[in-house]
Amino acid sequence: FIEPDLGQALVYIPVLLGMLLVAGAKARVFAAIALVAILGGVVAINSPILEEYQRQRLTVFATQDDKSGAGDPAAYNLNQSKIAIGSGGWFGKGYRQGSQTKLAYVPEQYTDFIFTAIGEEFGFAGGATILLLYALIVWRGLRAAALSRDLYGTLVAAGITSLFLFQVFQNTGMTMGIMPITGIPLPFMSYGGSTMISSAISLGLLNSIHMRRFQ
Repeated sequence: FIEPDLGQALVYIPVLLGMLLVAGAKARVFAAIALVAILGGVVAINSPILEEYQRQRLTVFATQDDKSGAGDPAAYNLNQSKIAIGSGGWFGKGYRQGSQTKLAYVPEQYTDFIFTAIGEEFGFAGGATILLLYALIVWRGLRAAALSRDLYGTLVAAGITSLFLFQVFQNTGMTMGIMPITGIPLPFMSYGGSTMISSAISLGLLNSIHMRRFQ
């Protein structure tokens, strides 16, 4: 059966944009893509393409500052996530001491909302450390793309790095309410064998491109 996994489908957009950017695509190409994306989004929102739960996620994201909807069941995940991260403070409550995560107030805390547990138990310092490590991987990916000996290697490295950056930004952003909630996992952190294997393969390709830069 075909699953309506909109989140995973969206990851192809930053991959395309990253590869077009390093390939030297003209500004009108990006303008055309932006126009198509806007029109496609409008059509999708006003058609049966989107599932009801996907519409609810977009509505919650757009109206999260409206206190009148604080009790909306569709906003439960986001509200609990923001409470957990905010209660973590600078250095967190300690490993396995977070009330929101330990008592399972935050659903899917080991998969999509793993960053919520990090924020509550290890605080701003722990979350910032994780993001800095991700930034290091992104920097190494960009370096591999810049030093590749051929265009193919550059495009592959740029695509992988763009994918990785988008996954991190989307996943961590949705736990804090700056991005809509999707099912995109946090690389190397979210539970799941397939995402772990694909992330490891991606880093392996980046290392291979970087290793062969002088061959």
